[in-house]
Amino acid sequence: MAAPERSMDTSSSFLQKFRLYETRSNFYMIGRDKNRTFWKVLKLDRTEQTELNFHQDSTPYTESECFETLRRIHEGNRSSGGLKFVTTCYGIIGFIRFLGPYYMLIITKRRKLGEVCGHTVYGVAKSRIVTIPHASVLSTVAYSKDEKRYKRLLCTVDLTKDFFFSYSYHIMHSLQRNLSNNAEGQTYYESMFVWNEYLTRRIRNNGTDCMWTVALVYGFFKQVKLSVSEKNFRLTLIARRSRHYAGTRYLKRGVNEKGRVANDVETEQIVYEEPQDGHPVRISSVVQNRGSIPLFWSQETSRLNIKPDITLSAKDPNFEATRLHFENLAKRYGNPIIVLNLIKTREKRPRETILRAEFANAIKFINKGLSKEERLRPLHWDLHKHSRKKGTNVLGILGRLATYALNLTGIFYCQLTSDGFQHQNPSTVENNIGECSTYDLPTKDEIASDSAVENGNDSKDRQKEATMLQNGVLRTNCIDCLDRTNVAQYAYGLVAFARQLHALRLTESDTIDLDNPLAEDLMGVYETMGDTLALQYGGSAAHNKIFCERRGQWKAATQSQELFRTLQRYYSNAYMDAEKQDAINLFLGYFQPQPDKPALWELGSDQHYNAARFLASSVPEISRSTMKRSLSESSILSEGSSTVAGRHGLGEKDEEVKGLSDSAPEIISTSNTTAMIAGSFSAPPATLEDIGLDEILENDCFCYNDDKHDGEQCTCAAFDMDWVSSSGASCEDESYGRSTMVRSFETIPESTKLESEICVINTKRDEVITMEGEVISGIPQGYVRWVMDEEEGHFW
Repeated sequence: MAAPERSMDTSSSFLQKFRLYETRSNFYMIGRDKNRTFWKVLKLDRTEQTELNFHQDSTPYTESECFETLRRIHEGNRSSGGLKFVTTCYGIIGFIRFLGPYYMLIITKRRKLGEVCGHTVYGVAKSRIVTIPHASVLSTVAYSKDEKRYKRLLCTVDLTKDFFFSYSYHIMHSLQRNLSNNAEGQTYYESMFVWNEYLTRRIRNNGTDCMWTVALVYGFFKQVKLSVSEKNFRLTLIARRSRHYAGTRYLKRGVNEKGRVANDVETEQIVYEEPQDGHPVRISSVVQNRGSIPLFWSQETSRLNIKPDITLSAKDPNFEATRLHFENLAKRYGNPIIVLNLIKTREKRPRETILRAEFANAIKFINKGLSKEERLRPLHWDLHKHSRKKGTNVLGILGRLATYALNLTGIFYCQLTSDGFQHQNPSTVENNIGECSTYDLPTKDEIASDSAVENGNDSKDRQKEATMLQNGVLRTNCIDCLDRTNVAQYAYGLVAFARQLHALRLTESDTIDLDNPLAEDLMGVYETMGDTLALQYGGSAAHNKIFCERRGQWKAATQSQELFRTLQRYYSNAYMDAEKQDAINLFLGYFQPQPDKPALWELGSDQHYNAARFLASSVPEISRSTMKRSLSESSILSEGSSTVAGRHGLGEKDEEVKGLSDSAPEIISTSNTTAMIAGSFSAPPATLEDIGLDEILENDCFCYNDDKHDGEQCTCAAFDMDWVSSSGASCEDESYGRSTMVRSFETIPESTKLESEICVINTKRDEVITMEGEVISGIPQGYVRWVMDEEEGHFW
């Protein structure tokens, strides 16, 4: 296969289209670049069943030389059937082995999703699994029931939904990071947002060029073309889901020992003007984050309880895992870290409030060891409570909170040359870190001046603009980080959107009213993203009550939609998530089958491995097929740890476990009284008058650092406290305490016994009930109340 020596620069090119051929002993993959300037050859050995052997020909070929090489291979293998064409493909996803042979996952069809700086982003439209060894060398294991079941399980990871990639742009990184730190070689595959890192590990470790594989990101990508004042621009919204501690709603909660949280998603909003010949392209981006509350807590999936009790572990008394999580955020985004916590302040039976109190304790504890610049900036605001108040402008209040956060972090803005990804001054971004903010936005006079220059077609006189950087990030959470969180992220995105358009000199004002058509356009994109992320983690589309009300949708239709989504989410969590979690663990390499070990489906629930091993073993193991009944006023799921001993291969193998004790933890149940939480906070209130947050958080509790004598407030526990009972307990007495009380009553309210026994209740066709003045037909009233009462989601 040798070719004549030639000078052909392929360092800046990318293979984008491939053809797969086979002989009895080898696979041959032929790849070419987009412009058909060079071809390369990759050979895979088919004679070994349990080994994966590659050979990449380093020689770049012309088209004629490539086809001549294939002709010679065909002639040399004519006696065994010759060379056969298998399929056209668009990149290798990776390689995997269960109990028998290796398999290769390839993309056989792609679809264009959009562009970033002229670089195309694709979605996976169709994929295929190819068995590497030839049928003649396969053993009986390759045809065993377990092998086939593993293969079917892997196929349940639908690569055609929400996976995307780019050949020439590092889509797993933010725009700011790409412009300031161009990752080379294999380093970008190690990103927390590359989901096929494990599948590509063998070919990368073999020294083979990464141009054969694509780095898959899982989440959401949508790009729309909009216009303002007859000026066109593109809006791109990207959500990147972390592969660390990834999974489904009830099987992945809270934080793990490495500081990784469940449902960890980075959202990036990119805005740039349509390129014009001879003009630099202005572009801006802003990043925000969502993730589960970084504490050791869990909820056991139940087929009899739509709202499982929350189990909070006291395994980590010094909040080491929580600290690791926020350290990782600071490393990725810089400081400050603003924490917007949206969970409830008041419940009939304490559930969310337990986590709210503990989260405040964690932030206060961590902040005591940080400098003023590094200190976490918490904003605790009960979205559920305020959304129920008549006349409350929830999006308006969230917009003011977003303004506060953006004033601290800023946005990213720069100019690109018209040829695409080359920055006008490559050193500007790296040299100005920490020196730019949104306060550098252009004035109205500068916009008018710039417009005059453009109308005069004199690009050389265009005013030079300073690069702005985002330093720090807003981290938002509720319980599931789906419904309420998505509303808050939209509010933040809208405030940032206005500043981005202003920075691009497309608007004179740096604010956008909620009634502006651009706000409606942005809301539609965020609503679609919310539905997508909710389906991935929760099993149903997001609860969009506030969005529906904003659009003026009929209240009865909204309630029916929300009820259906609640039932859909409940069914998915109770009956489908276990297998979905197994498939994710298999795809990510967190479980690797071994012949002498139990099969994945023979093990206990994934929740036991990740959360219950931190809890005291007080009851026998609860298998996945056995659902514990937990409907009482004050019950707790006490999870056994014996299952863990039998699990193998689960967890993140590429990170070191730090800082946690192996001692048995204490447990806080959702049965603890409201008075315990209320007594934890009694510090005087404080205000943030600069943007009117004094009105928003007028009853919130701020605490004072003991080390300060000047009365400076540390804002480490800004809670809505208007519901707190007058227990007389002080903040100092209970601020870091954990209750070890476990109360469990198996009494079930009479109103819920019958309806909670089964999933679907047979009713008369003409049965009609009334719900808050609206009519819903076909569902028993008691069941509807049971579903909707304080449920995270449509009634928040």
